[in-house]
Formats: sequence, structure tokens, C-alpha cells
Amino acid sequence: MKNIKSSKQQNFWFERFMAITAIVNLCLVLFDLSYVPWRDLYLRKLPQITQIYDPIKGIEPHRDTKNYLETVDALEEQVNQTGLQSPQAKGKLIQISRLSSEMVDSNPFAGVNKSGTLEKIKNRMRDRIGNESAKQSFATFWSQSYISQNGWVQEINFFNQRIRPLIATNYYRQIGESGEFVDDFWMIDLPFVILFGIELLGRTFLVKRRRPGLSWFEALLWRWYDLFLLLPFWRGLRILPVLVRLDQAQLLDLHPVRKQIHHGIVANFAEELTEVVVVRVINQVQGSIRRGELTHWLSQQENLRPYIDINNVNEVEAIAGLLVKTIVYQVLPEIQPAIVAILRHNIETVFHQVPVYRNLQNLPGVGQAKNQLSEQLATQITTNLYKTLVSAVEDPVGAKLTSQLVESFSQALGTQIKEKHVLSEIQSLLFDFLEEIKINYVQRLSQEDIDQIIEQTRQLRTKASVPVVVDKSTALTKRRQG
Repeated sequence: MKNIKSSKQQNFWFERFMAITAIVNLCLVLFDLSYVPWRDLYLRKLPQITQIYDPIKGIEPHRDTKNYLETVDALEEQVNQTGLQSPQAKGKLIQISRLSSEMVDSNPFAGVNKSGTLEKIKNRMRDRIGNESAKQSFATFWSQSYISQNGWVQEINFFNQRIRPLIATNYYRQIGESGEFVDDFWMIDLPFVILFGIELLGRTFLVKRRRPGLSWFEALLWRWYDLFLLLPFWRGLRILPVLVRLDQAQLLDLHPVRKQIHHGIVANFAEELTEVVVVRVINQVQGSIRRGELTHWLSQQENLRPYIDINNVNEVEAIAGLLVKTIVYQVLPEIQPAIVAILRHNIETVFHQVPVYRNLQNLPGVGQAKNQLSEQLATQITTNLYKTLVSAVEDPVGAKLTSQLVESFSQALGTQIKEKHVLSEIQSLLFDFLEEIKINYVQRLSQEDIDQIIEQTRQLRTKASVPVVVDKSTALTKRRQG
């Protein structure tokens, strides 16, 4: 017992370890998927991350924009050394102006889908200079006269704060022999894939050993969701096995989520399943009518499919006998007072219709005698009728005669129904009746509140799962009384 408990404890901690490992892997996958779209944010807030992760995604500084920023840095250094009006500074300004024109024409941002960044740079430069032409705005901005007039410090600060960060976000991404961008994330992901692969093989082996009837493929599918952890593509789908593992390791309670998923699945399919099942049953009945099976049944001949009797009992006769006994022994005694009242009312009505009785009614005591006579007649008739029914049920000869009567009635009815025009009309009416059921009632079934049905089913399961507490003393008392 102690060994079993220890084994379960080890398995529990193993599940937690693998769940945490899957979370770490998923976080890395999500970071990798978000890196390129969010690289500008990482570059501004955490530039150390870009220095580490850029080589993994094959990202390197773009030569044109890198040369542009290095030339601006050289201009700043030259101005600090010789001043803005020096020939060296003027040469740097002319060089930057030329590079600006080339940047606008060649658009080095297009290779990584960052043309919008270049448009933002051009718009800011147009607003700064007040010129609709981006090239002319750059040429004006990088001229000695403009900078001297507006101040070197002010203008270079504008560039470093508003223009440089946008240019710095540009990069070049290497393209591999496959024609796709270089992406070495697989080197980070590979150890996790190997670990999850070994785990999946081990779990498959255990499932196969516990259930020898399964094939290896079926045993592998026992943990089908773990296959997403091994795929080198669609890595975002790994969130599914991660959630399942968190639930199994009791690190996350997904019972409400599973409950809603099951509810949604049942609600979506219940309507269609209801229609399919009911319509299929009605179609089978209509097919039986169309094939003439009704005729064979009425003529008591062999059906298109032989009728299978499982207990050698005529269920129709047994049910009819049971109903007759129930009516005679249980129902009629209960309604006998009502029958007596009806008979007495009819007897009194007959008395009132007799002229002689109307003339005698004025004599003393006749009215009271009439009431007594009506009561006695009604009671006597009811009692005699009930005794006759009981005798007929209990008398074997009477029961046999009654059975013969029912059989003769059935034969006569069947003979008349088998007349061609009667049978054809019955078949037609039954077929149309079933078609109306499909149109009128099956649609109502499909439109019924499926959510309400599911809730009722859930309540029934809840009630069934609640243990019934029995008072032992009460049970013993009832057993003794019984």
C-alpha cells in the first residue's frame, strides 16, 4: 500500500514537472512568434534582448540605414571639433543630404515590410521644414544656412529624438536557400521536442501494455493532443496540450471550461441529431407502408421480414386481458357510485315522461317512493352488470367465448380493411399523416430549447449522484412491520 502511494506521488510530481516544462516551451514559442512584429518595442525598452535574439531570426543592421546614422554621428563629431561652418562639416552635410535623397528613392525599409516607417520619417521632416516635398525637406534640413539660422543643438536634438529612432528600427533579414527568412528557433525548440517525444513514446508503451488489444497507433492516439508539442509548424497550437497538462497536474482547474465546451457541442448537435433520428424512423414506417408490409400484417401472412417472437406469448392478447382485469376489479368499483348516479338520473327522467306518473305525483308519499325506487333500480342494475362482468372474466367458457368474439371481430375487420379501395385509402392517409408529422412536429422538436434540456439532464445526473441516507432505525421498523 505504501509503495502504491509513493508511486502515485512520484507520478503526480512528474506530471507537474512536465506541465511546467510545457509552459516554459509555450512561453518561448509565443515570444518567438511575437518577436518580429514587436521588435521595435523590444529595441526601445529592452535593447539587450534584440542583441541576443536578432542572430536567431537572421536579423542584422541594414547597410544603407546603418551608414546613414554613422554619417550623422561623424557630422556631430566633426562639428564638435571644427564647428558647423568648417569645410569638413559642410562636406558631411552634403553627403547626408545625398544619402537622404537615396533613402527616399530606394526605400530600404520595404524588404522587411516597414515602408510605413519611412512614410512616418518623411511626414515628420515635411512638418519640420514646411515643405510638401520630402527630398527638398531633407535637403533644406541638412544645409549650413538652415542649421545656422535655427541652431545646431536644436536641430540635431530634433533629429536624434524624432528621426533617428525610426531609422534605427530598420534591419535586414537574411534569406535561406529555401527562399524563406532565416529562423534558427528550432535550435532552441529541439531539446523540448526531444523531451516531449521521449515522454510520448513512454506513455504510448504504457498504454499498450495496459491495453494489449490496442494497436500501437491506437495507443499513440490515446495522447493525441501531445502530438502538437512535436510539430515544427503551427507551434501556437501547443497551447492545447499545455492546458490539458495543467489540468491533469492540478495547476489549473479547467472543469468549468470543459463543462461549457461539452454544453456547446451537445447544443450544436442535439438539434440535428433529433431531426435525423425522428425523420429516419418516420421514413422507415413510410417505406414499410409503401412496400405493402401493412397488407401482409393485416392478412396475417409472413412479413417481408419474418416476425421474431422472443417469448411465445401473444403480447396483444396478454395486454388486453390485463386491461380487462384491471378495469373490472379495480376501476369499476371506484366509479360505481358515479354510474349509479347516472342510472338514477335516467330512471327519474323516464318516470317524468310517463303521464300516469305525473298524475300520481300529487298523491302523498308518491314522490318519496319514486326516489327510493330509482335508487334501488340504479343500484340493482349496476350490481348485476358488475357481477355479470366478473363472471364473464372468471368463467373459462365465458372467457373463451369473449376471445372468440374478439377474434371474429378482428377477422371481420381485417377482411373489410383488406378490400383494395379501403386498404389503399388507409395507406395513403397514413403516409400523408406521417409526412405531416415530419413537417409540423419534427421542426418543433428541433426548435425546442436545447439548453433547457441539457440543464434538466444535468440536474437529473446531480440528483442521481447524491447518496440517499437511510435511517437504520426507520428501516428496521418498516421491515418488522412488513
